[in-house]
Amino acid sequence: MVFLVYVYFLVTGSRVLIKKPAIERLFDLPRAAEAVRMSYIATSESDVQAPEVTYLGFPAAKGDCHIKSAHMRAAPLFVVKIATGFYANPAKGLPSSNGVNLLFSAETGELVATLQDEGWLTDMRTGLGGAIATLALARKNFQRVLIVGTGIQARLQARCLNALRPEAPMRFAFWGRRGDASETVANELREMGIDAHAVQELSLGCADADVIITTTPSKEPLVATEWVPPGAHITAIGADCPGKQELAVNIVASADLKVSDLASQCLHHGEYQTGYAAQLFNEDDIISLGSVLSGKHPGRTDRSQITVADLTGLAAQDAAISVAILDAAKANPQLMSLS
Repeated sequence: MVFLVYVYFLVTGSRVLIKKPAIERLFDLPRAAEAVRMSYIATSESDVQAPEVTYLGFPAAKGDCHIKSAHMRAAPLFVVKIATGFYANPAKGLPSSNGVNLLFSAETGELVATLQDEGWLTDMRTGLGGAIATLALARKNFQRVLIVGTGIQARLQARCLNALRPEAPMRFAFWGRRGDASETVANELREMGIDAHAVQELSLGCADADVIITTTPSKEPLVATEWVPPGAHITAIGADCPGKQELAVNIVASADLKVSDLASQCLHHGEYQTGYAAQLFNEDDIISLGSVLSGKHPGRTDRSQITVADLTGLAAQDAAISVAILDAAKANPQLMSLS
């Protein structure tokens, strides 16, 4: 109760309050993508102060909460982000994601702004982060993308990847536990001009894919080792807290290249946690995505390699994208709501 009251007064006491509709209007996708990319690199080069994630689980409600914070070196602001995912919400007519980003002065500690994004910024930076990882690690001429899941991230991974690679055609396949949900997602994306269709058999969808992107909150493996073809790249998005797993552990253990946004986080919260706990690999086997993006690591070196990127989301991304929104709001004061 004390914590909730504390957060309440932080939020209501902010100088600047920017709500979700304004955030959506202020959002610039190319600028956000660059902020996310540079956050990967800054994290790999230890230019970010970011403590461990605080995680709260609500299994009875099929929900979880993550609290992340970060300060980019020499930046005037630092960010505390609270994000929730309650996966039974869509059946109640509610969004599965929610949250708020709080920006503080790194000089005085004062609360400068509240971004009441309702989880939208987290969803967007996750979508962009996944697309950036996929483009960095998949074969250069990939065309067929299988997305496992039918929720918010399933849609955003396709939309962001399509936006960041407009020059090359891609065909997106969607698989979900409910076939009608897969058809719904595919229909929505086709209306946006994206080549999309539903698949009924996950094994066949995997076998036909150049890229596999997993986006579910599953707590048991969905993708079997023998389904993954040589040369495939996997971007694992869904596992972001203890107990979640989407890939058979041998996929990760035998991958030619194991990449993460932050190894120390992924080994305990991400797709890598199961194999790491079983001592099938260690932290030294994990390559930082930032080092691939900066060119310090070559990344994929052969078309036949199977590569895996485990992404649990970086607080540095939340900081960078929040500051970008605040800067845009200052340039467009008519879109800001003063508290």
